[in-house]
Amino acid sequence: MSVSGLNRIEKIAAITLASVFGVRMLGLFMILPIFAIYGEQLTGYSPIWLGLAIGAYGLTQALLQIPMGMLSDKFGRKPVILAGLVVFLIGSIVAAMSETIYGVVLGRAIQGMGAIASAVLALAADLSREEQRPKVMATIGMFIGLSFTLAMILGPIVADVVGLSGLFWFTGFLTILAMAMIQFMVPNSVNKAPRGDHVALPAQISRLIRHPQLSRLNWGVFILHMALTACFVTLPKQFVASGLALENHWQIYLPALLGSFCLMVPFMIFAIKKQKEKPMFSAAIALLALALFLLWLLPSGFWSLILSVVMFFTAFNYLEATMPSILSRIAPAGVKGSVMGVYSSSQFLGAFVGGIVGGFIASQYGEQTIFLVMAVVTVIWLLLSFGMQPLKKSKSFSFATNITGEEEANKMAELLINMPGVIEATLVHTESVAYLKVDDKKVDLVAIKALLQS
Repeated sequence: MSVSGLNRIEKIAAITLASVFGVRMLGLFMILPIFAIYGEQLTGYSPIWLGLAIGAYGLTQALLQIPMGMLSDKFGRKPVILAGLVVFLIGSIVAAMSETIYGVVLGRAIQGMGAIASAVLALAADLSREEQRPKVMATIGMFIGLSFTLAMILGPIVADVVGLSGLFWFTGFLTILAMAMIQFMVPNSVNKAPRGDHVALPAQISRLIRHPQLSRLNWGVFILHMALTACFVTLPKQFVASGLALENHWQIYLPALLGSFCLMVPFMIFAIKKQKEKPMFSAAIALLALALFLLWLLPSGFWSLILSVVMFFTAFNYLEATMPSILSRIAPAGVKGSVMGVYSSSQFLGAFVGGIVGGFIASQYGEQTIFLVMAVVTVIWLLLSFGMQPLKKSKSFSFATNITGEEEANKMAELLINMPGVIEATLVHTESVAYLKVDDKKVDLVAIKALLQS
């Protein structure tokens, strides 16, 4: 990720906040590739409790994601982030000290209560200039993707060396490092980005949930993460059954994930250059469904598992990388924080439901049926994706204004919307901010700034 153009504070903020976000996600994800095997050793094990342990963090994350962002608005970003990391640390310790699966479920739920994502993104926005903010956010997004990849590789290695309990202690150690970074390395906020850009506003949420285009993406990310957590209720067992010991599973995940990235990037470049983003998006969902059907049909063959997993992660990584970008382009001007809040909550809720559904299906109909059910649900998502509107190229900006009255704000919005390249304009006079969605190839940002300051 290029950080050219970023000043010193922005570079430090981008790297440290991305690292904190990545470390936390690493701690949440490392359980995925190993718990289906190690969980069987815990008192009280059953497939349903196994699924709950894998997905429990998702429920508390989904419930607290938006409130934690609002609290950071009131009490400050750093105090809320540090408090969230302390809660995450407590959850890790509870899980590490548990000898029953019920204790691990409790620990994972407490981990999820440290829902710092919205506060971290808001702090990143506060510490970056408008024109450099996309680079900072992209750096954080890249680290999230890397943390998932590292978790798939490190999970089996760490668990083999220190066991399941040690894995949670390792997560706790990483959390302490993240707390030190927030306290001593992340700069103190020097300004506040406009609230609507990065913090969810409750008054807007119900309207955005009903938005026909946004709802397709919210359901999509729900299904994507439901399929992910449901599959990991049984996928590690499939590898063991094919003859590969658990401590060697990284030998599958590493080439599979690297291969999926190599396959994903050309598809992304093609979609953007040829303006085929909508067809490629649907094609990725179809590939995900096909991978799930293959996992259901060909359960025992080693090479068929490899092929299916590469297909799965190619589709997963493509969708995970492109959906936030699509979301930001569909989102109405001035409500990006609320849109991302609903989207993130849908994502984490999907992880929770996937664990429960995966465990229930495994206990009632056999583990292999998980793949079939997830494939059918993914086909439903594919049908939903056909109703998405073609995407327009756009970027979102926010500008400070001196406008304090509603009538004056309406007049200025009318002037702005008639300027070349301006797709959408929203003025919030109570916050003295203008939110614009523009075609950056046609718009004259200097003229817009001059108009707003006149």
